[in-house]
Amino acid sequence: MPFAFARRLTGRQRSAAADRQLGFALAFVAGAINAGGFLAVQQYTSHMTGIVSSMADNLALGAHDLVWVGVGALLSFMAGAACSAVMVNMARRRQLNSEYAAPLLLEALLLLCFGVLGARLAEVRGLFVPVTVMLLCFIMGLQNAVITKLSGSVIRTTHITGVVTDIGIEIGKLLYWNVGQPSGHGRVLADRQRLGVLIRLALAFFCGGVVGALGFKQLGYISTLPLALLLVGLAGAPAIDDLLALGRAWRSKLRL
Repeated sequence: MPFAFARRLTGRQRSAAADRQLGFALAFVAGAINAGGFLAVQQYTSHMTGIVSSMADNLALGAHDLVWVGVGALLSFMAGAACSAVMVNMARRRQLNSEYAAPLLLEALLLLCFGVLGARLAEVRGLFVPVTVMLLCFIMGLQNAVITKLSGSVIRTTHITGVVTDIGIEIGKLLYWNVGQPSGHGRVLADRQRLGVLIRLALAFFCGGVVGALGFKQLGYISTLPLALLLVGLAGAPAIDDLLALGRAWRSKLRL
């Protein structure tokens, strides 16, 4: 991936176009992780609505062990989001170029660990499912917080309930009949550009899900490695810029 392009996607200097393009890429990654994770543990880990609902169901049914698994998943998602916020704010205070790239590199590292160690973890009975669910939820919280912060809460990539809702709203505006509108009332107009962005986000998530499910079915846990490499390609340039700047600063100190 060209450095200039990657730097524009995940660097400190932001644009609406870069936010959208990064959102599409991360929606693809989230869809792949979510679908592959389901094949691994029979549970989706990208959205908390289903997890909280399953906690309520399991509590009512007396399946208290599953309730605690849900609690762990929920707390892990929150911990991932908190970790992302801490990393972004620390990098921002130090005026680093990688304020948004660093959490994505951590996500890549965790995916890499899961891809390499997943088969071994699967042999540990009673521990694999909760640990895997918590790890994937942490990753999803980490990623969702990054795109939420850099886009000003406009784009989210790990779940598409809100995306589909917004698509429906824009379609409703598109179909609204403005003829005979009373005077003093503004015309109802759809934001076609936003509708296009929302549709592409949903399609990216879906395509990622297909690729993730097929990859896990054919290759197993190692199928997460291309996703990790994609994240490194997206986030590597700003991190390299910071390392080069750090190296220049050290050389300047040594000359004094």
